[in-house]
Amino acid sequence: MEKNDCASEAPVPEQLDHTMTSITIPDQPNAIEIGTAPLPDATAPEAWHSQYGSQFARNVTVATLTPFLPDPASASGAAVVVAPGGGFRTLSMENEGWDVARALVKRGVAAFVLKYRLTQTPADMDEFKRLMDKMFSNTERRPPRPDPEQMKVHLAPQLEDSCAAFALIRNRAATWKIDPDRIGMVGFSAGAMLTLATALVGENARPAFIGNIYGPLASMTVPADAPPLFVALAADDPFFANSGFGLIESWHAAKRPVEFHLYEQGGHGFGMYPKETTSTGWFNAFVSWLAMHGMLKPKA
Repeated sequence: MEKNDCASEAPVPEQLDHTMTSITIPDQPNAIEIGTAPLPDATAPEAWHSQYGSQFARNVTVATLTPFLPDPASASGAAVVVAPGGGFRTLSMENEGWDVARALVKRGVAAFVLKYRLTQTPADMDEFKRLMDKMFSNTERRPPRPDPEQMKVHLAPQLEDSCAAFALIRNRAATWKIDPDRIGMVGFSAGAMLTLATALVGENARPAFIGNIYGPLASMTVPADAPPLFVALAADDPFFANSGFGLIESWHAAKRPVEFHLYEQGGHGFGMYPKETTSTGWFNAFVSWLAMHGMLKPKA
């Protein structure tokens, strides 16, 4: 369904521009409003900017879901909800959203990019930049713990959006030729935290599998029916690589399927950027993991 032309070929690393530049909100003709209410008390309108050769959204007040559907001849029937990251202040829609979805479609897996509601930030770009610089410079602070009950409270709007996304996909599963029992979720950074919340306290979302890409890894209580978990992280990630790997140990101790890839280099936010580090291999590893779980072929 989606042939979104608002994202271009990914630039090579030396071309990446760290400057935040305001841009016109790109056309998203296939984006579907998922039906959750507009963010209450929001005053700043949705705005977009470019950075690192990619496109970012902020001040999202109305959640949407953009379908990327494979050729029916090669479709496996599996699907993935893609949750970009950005500290719940912005969304890396291109590098951690559209580009991921396009790559999944090439493997026969339907993908749905979730533009979830965000914490409000200053409408002024300079003020917003100062806010983000301050937030991402504080890398020494203790990373957030993925406590299910806390996530249920602190991520209430985003969790409502992700659950609504799963409900929408299942409601249209026949139209989109998707197996409602084979819908998973992959998230990046803050989107990984939302993915964990969706799997653990997401009411009826019930993702069939989840991917945590450079998200929180603190230990937690893992339910007996937790879905298979894929994790990718760079050892030089300033946010999540220095507090242990308790989440992996918790999943393993609960005897739930888990796969963990720790790359020597890659930093935080590598996503689909073309970098000269082995962290770029995370996507192929993820696809191989999906294949191992039977997600690349039609269900027998």
